Amino acid sequence: MAGALLIREAVRDDLPEIVALLADDQNGALREDARLPLDPGYLSAFDAIVALPNQELIVAERDGQIIGTMQLSYLPGLSYRGRWRGQIEAVRIATILRGQGLGSVMIAWAVERCRTRGCGMVQLTSMRNRPDAHRFYERLGWERSHYGFKLVLD
Repeated sequence: MAGALLIREAVRDDLPEIVALLADDQNGALREDARLPLDPGYLSAFDAIVALPNQELIVAERDGQIIGTMQLSYLPGLSYRGRWRGQIEAVRIATILRGQGLGSVMIAWAVERCRTRGCGMVQLTSMRNRPDAHRFYERLGWERSHYGFKLVLD
């Protein structure tokens, strides 16, 4: 029987496994590079994330293995009478472990984390070519509410 899921803030030593999870995705496979040594950009980004009080890089660990990751951002805003928002990004569960309820546990943990940080709502984005992810979030009670737009600058 598998051990319990431990969800915690990431440490720098977790980076190779986090990057591997990001690359273990139809979209991430096109843009991530999990080869060691890691690209210095990953190290710089990690250092920037952990240095900011409204950013958290999270890992899910089971039996000593990193099996999931996500990033949480806490965003102040004037709309909704100054309500803070939690933003969940880059959610990944190892491909071979999907469908076991681990993602549901991670998202519930993230929502509660946002609530304890004073957020009045939580939001996330998911690329259009991920219909399984969309069904997953809808099963958890999330609703589609916006169109998203990106402009790549490099």
